[in-house]
Amino acid sequence: MSHIAPIELLSIGDLARRAGVSVPTVRYYEERGLIQSTRTAGNKRQFPRHTLRRLAVVAAGQRVGLTLHEIATALAALPFDRAPTQREWRHMSHQWAVTVARRIRQLEALQTSLDGCIGCGCLSLGKCTLFNPDDEAAGEGAGSRWLRKADAAAITD
Repeated sequence: MSHIAPIELLSIGDLARRAGVSVPTVRYYEERGLIQSTRTAGNKRQFPRHTLRRLAVVAAGQRVGLTLHEIATALAALPFDRAPTQREWRHMSHQWAVTVARRIRQLEALQTSLDGCIGCGCLSLGKCTLFNPDDEAAGEGAGSRWLRKADAAAITD
C-alpha cells in the first residue's frame, strides 16, 4: 500500500469516529481480517480512506443479521486497495439476500414450532409431548437434532 499518499490515510481514531465505531472495534475488525492498515515509523496504524466503505459493508452485514465470519467471507472477494465497485457490491448483496431469505424461512419454521410448544406451557423441548413424545429424542443422543431437522425441512420447502 506504499503507493497511497499520506493525505489519503486516516488515523485509527479518525477512522473510528468517521465510521461511528470505537477504536477497539476497529482493532478487532483488523484482527479478524475485515480491514487492513499500514504502520508509520512509530508503529501507529493508518487506514486508507476507502476503509470507511469496508466498515459500511460490515455495518450493513450486521444489520441484516450476518455473522462477522460471513461478512469476512464476503469481504474476502473484494479488493483491499480500493472501495468496491457497484458491480462487486451488487454481486455480494445478492449472496447476502439468499442468506437472509434462508434465515427467514428458518425463523418462520421455528416460530411455527414454538407456537405449539409455548401453548402447552411445558417449555421443554426435551420432554415435550407435542414434539418429543415419550422422550424419543433421548435415544438419538444429546443436542437439538429435531430442531435442526425442522430447519433443514424449512430450507428445502
